[in-house]
Amino acid sequence: MAVALASAAMAQEVTLRLHQFLPLQAAIPANAIQPWIDKIEAESGGRIKIEHYPSMQLGGAPSALYGQAKDGVVDIIWTLMGYTPGRFPVSEAFELPFMTGSSDAPSRAFHEYMMENAIEEFADTRPLVFHTHGPGWIHSSKPIANLEDVSGQKLRGPTRVITSLLGKLGATPIGMPVPAVPEALSKGVIDGTVLPFEVTVPLRVSELVANHTGFETNPSCLMI
Repeated sequence: MAVALASAAMAQEVTLRLHQFLPLQAAIPANAIQPWIDKIEAESGGRIKIEHYPSMQLGGAPSALYGQAKDGVVDIIWTLMGYTPGRFPVSEAFELPFMTGSSDAPSRAFHEYMMENAIEEFADTRPLVFHTHGPGWIHSSKPIANLEDVSGQKLRGPTRVITSLLGKLGATPIGMPVPAVPEALSKGVIDGTVLPFEVTVPLRVSELVANHTGFETNPSCLMI
């Protein structure tokens, strides 16, 4: 009887809606999310279909994504936990400065860490995967050659941990979701933003600022 029920469930067609905040051409949607969707649909023989809604096409701000999944407004979301500061405190260990310098091994470590230590924070959803991204760089209209140059600049920070760090370095930290960054840069609301390079391309950040500053492995040094 159990086998029969499983067979019946497998025969049903399912359409799931996936909602996220970046445009389709951005690195993660183009090279990770969409290939994963294609793989699921192919390996299920078309039984499972996933409708991909980028750039918040279903409405709401990026900070609302987790709630949309929790409340069943959508079926799957991809988001940043930094958009809901304080809600997932255990995960913030991987937001500390200089924790990661790439996105490969750190992603595996982050997923393992979260599954072993923080899964209770997601009891109202079913996490599929946790991952990091490339290291954050400061993309700014004013040059930054040393830590002192951060002081006095209005810089967008991605998480409460990073905005706190920027404040301690003398900057005026401003929190905002990724889609709001280009307009904020163009209007002078911020002087710069902390973003991984892979996100700057679809946002055309290089057309808005001329300086791109990253940290070397040695945290006491900056590299241009």
